[in-house]
Amino acid sequence: MVARLVIAAPSSGAGKTTVATGLMAAFAGRGLAVSPHKVGPDYIDPGYHALATGRPGRNLDAYMCGTGLIAPLFAHGARGCDLAVVEGVMGLYDGAADQGELASTAQVAKLLKAPVVLVVDASSQSRSVAALVHGFASWDPEVRIGGVILNKVATDRHEHLLREALGESGVPVLGVLRRAPAVATPSRHLGLVPVAERQSAAVEAVSAQAEQVRAGCDLDALLALARSAPELHTEAWDPALAGRPAAGEPVVPTTPVLRAGCPQPRIAVAGGAAFTFSYAEHAELLTAAGAEVVTFDPLRDEALPEETSGLVIGGGFPEMYGAELSANEPLRKAVAELARSGAPVAAECAGLLYLARSLDGTPMCGVLDADARMSSRLTLGYRDAVAVSDSPLAATGTRMRGHEFHRTVIEPGAGAAAAWGLRQPERRVEGFVQRGVHASYVHTHWAGAPEAAVRFVAHCERGPGAESGT
Repeated sequence: MVARLVIAAPSSGAGKTTVATGLMAAFAGRGLAVSPHKVGPDYIDPGYHALATGRPGRNLDAYMCGTGLIAPLFAHGARGCDLAVVEGVMGLYDGAADQGELASTAQVAKLLKAPVVLVVDASSQSRSVAALVHGFASWDPEVRIGGVILNKVATDRHEHLLREALGESGVPVLGVLRRAPAVATPSRHLGLVPVAERQSAAVEAVSAQAEQVRAGCDLDALLALARSAPELHTEAWDPALAGRPAAGEPVVPTTPVLRAGCPQPRIAVAGGAAFTFSYAEHAELLTAAGAEVVTFDPLRDEALPEETSGLVIGGGFPEMYGAELSANEPLRKAVAELARSGAPVAAECAGLLYLARSLDGTPMCGVLDADARMSSRLTLGYRDAVAVSDSPLAATGTRMRGHEFHRTVIEPGAGAAAAWGLRQPERRVEGFVQRGVHASYVHTHWAGAPEAAVRFVAHCERGPGAESGT
């Protein structure tokens, strides 16, 4: 039994991140062990959540991982905690396009049997707020909206009008927050600036958010609401069991198993300010599959970790650090040499750009015969993907779900052997598979496809030059 709250809003921009992060920090400041979660694929907000709580920020994505894993993944992250705070995505009832409630905050709240606190931007309304809250509270009877936090309230008079209107709605006001520049987090082309790039400024912002929430919210009432959540009957997700076949099922041929007595493969995972995105479950799955996971920073480290047998380069913002990444020529050469050797390399989005020949005209690793550049067009959305080439990450025909989010383009968009065939929103192939490299714009969540981590580790154990197939 973990006390839990879902922080939602009628739409994006209402202040969910500020309120959720502030609540996490405020409750952690009271001495509670707080488990932070984020609905959807977002990889920036969890960084602020981790800063507020001292625990890894974890995503709950029903599209990429499946609805059946939401409660187990939640229980895994929240194990041993006093309270869990789940920040929603977009508007409360918004989810995957053309998929009904799938991947919406409302669906996750129902799967977790968690009460919802609705954050309302009250800056341009007074009595109408009651109609808005009533509509959201009555739309789906399975979604329990336990209270409202009014954000961007202008004056005491404005607050009085809002409270008076909501007094007839039956939904209690659990907080009122004024405009506060100190809590604002700067944004750019893909959303908030990540914690790793702001450092002390991010610490100050989270501290200010916590103070604003302490001053404007009824923390005792919010905690009581969280503790009113019913028992969640689920087994916690276990990375050590996730990649194994169920009892009585045969071992799938496309999922190699480490040979007993073989040395532990070392997998280097890119980190630092340029590569801030990696789901916590990825490293846990790699470790459970038998690997030693070591983090390195392409902005600072001039060599890969010693005895690296595999490389994972996830998402981030290499476009903001192109000159610095290019200037680190020793590491670029080391990455290119490892890739040429046939060692397994998994690169997603930012990793794809780093492996390209150039990024906005600046030399990158040159592993791929492709050039990347910034674009004014935003590519965003869930993807239903099928592997079209054998690689250390997936055998041909393997189906995985992922997400794209970038303002860059790479030319060509696919190699002679593409990584994925995408089914929606339009049919196309994309990405590159060559030797041991699998590079793509598509972010995947391996908790939803744990065989990918097992397969990758097994290919690392085999050593450079191993065949991608099994």
